[in-house]
Amino acid sequence: MTGKILKRAYLILMLLFIYLPILILAVYSFTEATQIGAIRAFSMKNYVTLFTTEELTGMIRGTLLLALGSALIATILGTMGAIGAFYSGKRMSTLIHSLNQVPVVNADVVTGFSICILLVVVFHISKDTFIPLVAGHVTLCAPFVFLSVLPKIKQMDSSIYEAALDLGATPFKALMQIVIPQIVPGIISGFALAVTLSLDDYFIAMYTKPATFDTISTYVVNATKGARTEIKTALWALSTVIFVIVVLVVVGMNIKAMREEGVRHADK
Repeated sequence: MTGKILKRAYLILMLLFIYLPILILAVYSFTEATQIGAIRAFSMKNYVTLFTTEELTGMIRGTLLLALGSALIATILGTMGAIGAFYSGKRMSTLIHSLNQVPVVNADVVTGFSICILLVVVFHISKDTFIPLVAGHVTLCAPFVFLSVLPKIKQMDSSIYEAALDLGATPFKALMQIVIPQIVPGIISGFALAVTLSLDDYFIAMYTKPATFDTISTYVVNATKGARTEIKTALWALSTVIFVIVVLVVVGMNIKAMREEGVRHADK
């Protein structure tokens, strides 16, 4: 009995530690308070400022376009890498797995600085082209797509692909019509993870972005150093919107997974 109480208390403390700061920020985003500590009258001014200030809306649009574009490229490369590693020989597969682990365990600041040195200093590619920034985010995200897709490939019945080849299908046709449809859940998970990683990144963006461009993370850090009060409080609203969207997406994915599991059990 004591053990159960301690486990529940530990779980509650962890949940409070993770979510209480976000909930406090969400509450203050609906008030006229200019700093955390004194709750004032209810107000939607932070959300009005968020969605009507061109500086903020431009920053959000740019961040979303960067995240979606980088995630798309990373998903293609990560999926190709996972398929290649699975169908390669043992030595090549081991080498690909090892190389994929380097960006995963490497510090973001090292990755960002290295890409900046390679592309900007060595190859003289201007940051204004956005190439260093996109390359940095693809480098960050692709290994995680690889790790999301590979388990789905291992769960797949490989004999179906071989049967398609025996029946006359070309390797590309068998790949597109046999392999890809079976690993779509892993591809979608990898894409969603890549979008999240790109949205969250600060260090790589800081080293590789153009001087006039800001992502949400770089903008928030700079805003804490001297932005107008109404901009700072509008960022509370932005944090709340992002949190609500993430919660809705996670809940939706879980509901979909439970329904699919229920359908499979019903079919059995």
